[in-house]
Amino acid sequence: MREALAGDTVMATFKICRWLIGAAASMPLGAAAQSPAPPGPVYQTYGVHNPPGDSPCATPSCVYRRGPGEPANPVYPPYWQSSWTMFRVFQGYQNNPPPYRGRPPADLVPGRDYQVSFGSTYYDSTWRGPSGQGAMMEHYEHYCLPIIRQPTNFTCSFISLGNTAFFVTYPQDRPAGMPPVCLFSPLNHPPRRDFIKHLPYAASDSARLGRGGQGYSFWVAVASGEPMQVGASPDQTGTGILFGYAFAPVNGQLQPQSFYFSGNPGPPANAPIVSQNYWGWSPTRPDPARTWGQVSGLDPATLPACQIMTQPSSAMLAASATEGRPIMPTWSDIGRWPPR
Repeated sequence: MREALAGDTVMATFKICRWLIGAAASMPLGAAAQSPAPPGPVYQTYGVHNPPGDSPCATPSCVYRRGPGEPANPVYPPYWQSSWTMFRVFQGYQNNPPPYRGRPPADLVPGRDYQVSFGSTYYDSTWRGPSGQGAMMEHYEHYCLPIIRQPTNFTCSFISLGNTAFFVTYPQDRPAGMPPVCLFSPLNHPPRRDFIKHLPYAASDSARLGRGGQGYSFWVAVASGEPMQVGASPDQTGTGILFGYAFAPVNGQLQPQSFYFSGNPGPPANAPIVSQNYWGWSPTRPDPARTWGQVSGLDPATLPACQIMTQPSSAMLAASATEGRPIMPTWSDIGRWPPR
């Protein structure tokens, strides 16, 4: 029932959004491919969303070789879609690391220790366009991805078409002053089907998933950007950023189980650990009209750059510490912390 209601809500908001942003950029995406890619930030993703050369990986290719006794790498099907439940864990996370088989462990209480929200992911590796290959959308209902330095109590979508990544908000709860669509990054493609090769196998993470589960994760040092630890435990919040992904068997078929990672641990997001746990996963092709069709006709060169991942100045850092609300590092700070 929740999945059906979520699908209706997504479709309705997309129709409104397309009407509102249709005039924002009338040049087709193909026209942008005839000129250099628009300027914008390129985030370190260790081979998952952009080339290995953009990150200080443990190996030049950002590929981890599997050792004796480690399972073979899972591979995405050509396309799939799924709903998920997102757990923003803000208390007690140090002794309760992800991945979570279902809800976080029983000694963590909803509302007191973690928040629950919902969303959906749509993936199609067969999409082709002037901006590259692959299409993906992650849609967050009522609570946006908590890695940014502002309140996240609004609906949002991250959409990647080829190399170009868009950030979309919707009229029902769009923050004041935020554009309907902005350019998140000119080089942030969907994960390739074999993306898990860019993450180390974590035996301790896998054990928390139960029989047949496979967890892959590492922490990277905020200051240097270099991988510093395999596995989610022990917690390294404040000095590191966690990136993890898990697969588990359902009815004998191995499929995505969860995406677990560091959010922005400081205010206002207050999200040291986040886990998106999939449900209703299906290896079926998403409908472009209900997903990335809302941005496929936009020219990235005409869009404003997103301002959701800006790095704080040293003055802002000092002021926040004085006020007792210290700014903490998040994804946009990898390799650039502390600010200078």
